[in-house]
Amino acid sequence: MGTLLDQGIKGYNNYGTHLKEKYKGQRVFKVIVDGGFTCPNRDGSKGYGGCTYCNVDSFTPELSRKLPTIREQLEQGMERGKGFYKADKFIVYFQPNTNTYAPVHYLKMMYDEALSINPQDVVGFSVGTRPDCIDAEKVALLESYCDRFDVDLEMGMESIYDETLNQINRGCSHGEFVEAVKLLENSKLDLCVHTIFGFPWETEAMMLGYIHEINRFPQIKFVKFHHLHIVEGSIMGAKYKKQPFKLFSLEEYTDLLCKLIPLLRPDIVIQRLFGISDWDLLIAPNWGLNKSSIQTYIDKEIERRGVVQGSAYLASSI
Repeated sequence: MGTLLDQGIKGYNNYGTHLKEKYKGQRVFKVIVDGGFTCPNRDGSKGYGGCTYCNVDSFTPELSRKLPTIREQLEQGMERGKGFYKADKFIVYFQPNTNTYAPVHYLKMMYDEALSINPQDVVGFSVGTRPDCIDAEKVALLESYCDRFDVDLEMGMESIYDETLNQINRGCSHGEFVEAVKLLENSKLDLCVHTIFGFPWETEAMMLGYIHEINRFPQIKFVKFHHLHIVEGSIMGAKYKKQPFKLFSLEEYTDLLCKLIPLLRPDIVIQRLFGISDWDLLIAPNWGLNKSSIQTYIDKEIERRGVVQGSAYLASSI
């Protein structure tokens, strides 16, 4: 019969299964769009240099970095999705930098352009941003697309500790994140929260605390978990080369995931368990495996340990 994993059943509420069920078995592929935005932490509004871990190119596929127009990015991204991934439908994903960091009229013009390209093939719209670059007017703009598409706002929490946010030059506090989340109470938008685990000064107990904070906001529908990885072109990368510091091994990071997944509210969908950059940009940790092999290793270990999302959350709620 094989294992549950062999049957496509995982111990956590995973994004692939969510999409398959939501869109009745159709293959749905995210197409990344670079809208040419910057960030208040880069342009001098709040600071320069950005977050110390960040090199935007390391999180953006080479295809979207090379294409100058939104139309070219989307047309070629969809063609690739249909050809290589056998995709049926698409989610238009504004990912690099801060994609609400502009006046509302400009955002509307850019979003409208993107969503006018092959709209019959588009089911979703996803926008990545920072907590300090969202307000009620921008929320209303994003909600205006909800009658045609499933819309999610992806927001970086990174850490819940202001000391960490200061050390990484984040340029905003956790309190600002909380205020931004409160804007989405009773909103039509789905909120996806992004976190980074493994800042060397944070303990395991501190990292598990992220989950308790996420659980208390019912408007959080999705999460993306990343381990801290060091990339070329980042401030942290330059520091690491001079004086390396402790980073997760694959085994250590998987162990952390196996502890935090049971704590996570069971209705939350995990879009990602780890992050990875292009090999030419990655400094450390290099686990020597490609993305699919890392995913397989983590999934097998989760199954081997009998990890079930929400099992500890439910126990603590009784």
